Amino acid sequence: MENAINSGTLETLTPEQTLIVHARKVNGDKLQLEFAEILSREDRPVNALGMFNKSDDRFSLQGRPRRAWLTVEEDDAAELLGIDLGGDYITNDMGHVIKPLNILNPLIVSGQHAGTRLRVQIVETTKATEWDAANIETSAKRAGKDGDFITHKGMYIFTQSTVSLGAPQNVFLEADAPSTSEGISAVDGISVNTETGEIFS
Repeated sequence: MENAINSGTLETLTPEQTLIVHARKVNGDKLQLEFAEILSREDRPVNALGMFNKSDDRFSLQGRPRRAWLTVEEDDAAELLGIDLGGDYITNDMGHVIKPLNILNPLIVSGQHAGTRLRVQIVETTKATEWDAANIETSAKRAGKDGDFITHKGMYIFTQSTVSLGAPQNVFLEADAPSTSEGISAVDGISVNTETGEIFS
């Protein structure tokens, strides 16, 4: 039981596989480990549009890797993961000082949780963190990158991603039906209430 650096890549990641992408130097002489995982289909709400367009790459059912970050003490993380987290750091395109790791399906290798896999856990909530509330445009769930906001009982949905020991307990909120414009629409002289479908002559 050991963790191997460069044993996986984001490009080859499949559902339920987890990857420690890299370690990043952050404030307080700490490191932040970036985890990525593609959720299994069973963990995600069913998407009929994706199912009926599975041959079109734009409607991928697999999805992109979800991310979570774990802030750690270098020595503690090195001991629990059984890897060297010193040296070989580079500055990436965003100006962050990182050490690429690409560890596939990372495990705790020492202590009482030895043999336990580290996974990404996703919990959707309507309770915004302070950062979420200040950054609604980028933090609230949307239908696609620039799509409409997706809500639950009329409230914005936010995602809390964490690293879990063992199988994640993912929570997805049921989305409200997409909203439509209320009112009366006239087509070819026939008026229709777009809320109820009632036809007026």
